[in-house]
Amino acid sequence: MRRITIWLLSTVAALVLLFSYKTSTMGAGGESSAVASGTDRAGSSWSGTDGGTGSGPSTGGDSSTGGTGSTGSTGSGGDGTATGSVAQTRWGPVQVRITVSGGKITDVAVLQVPDGNHRDQEINDYAVPILRQEALAAQSARIDTVSGATVTSDGYRESLQSAIDAAHLG
Repeated sequence: MRRITIWLLSTVAALVLLFSYKTSTMGAGGESSAVASGTDRAGSSWSGTDGGTGSGPSTGGDSSTGGTGSTGSTGSGGDGTATGSVAQTRWGPVQVRITVSGGKITDVAVLQVPDGNHRDQEINDYAVPILRQEALAAQSARIDTVSGATVTSDGYRESLQSAIDAAHLG
């Protein structure tokens, strides 16, 4: 009887420890990077000139359709900045802001990337500069996925396309 009790308690303790173990691949756990103030987390926004057609914030779109609706601007791109919508990936949010000058993307800044653990930070320290360089070279969101950072690359492309749409570049 005593052996059965000890065996049962040991089994229960092992199961509790097993199910409470958190691996490094369980994602950000609800943590996210700070968002630049003044941006709409649901959609993208444009701040700049559109050749006199006016500018306005865009409304959030359904990310499953890959698009964001916009109101206000109807120009073909001007000078200023456009903040892409937050792309929710399985490891955490990804968001970028583009700087536009003369109708061309001159800079891409990352506002949010998954950073819930050391591995996320390591991947993003490697992948984000490559993604930035690819975006500047392509002048579009049609960029290659960085090997080992597929999820971040997908979120980067989604947010980048949203920012390009908000700036009316494509």
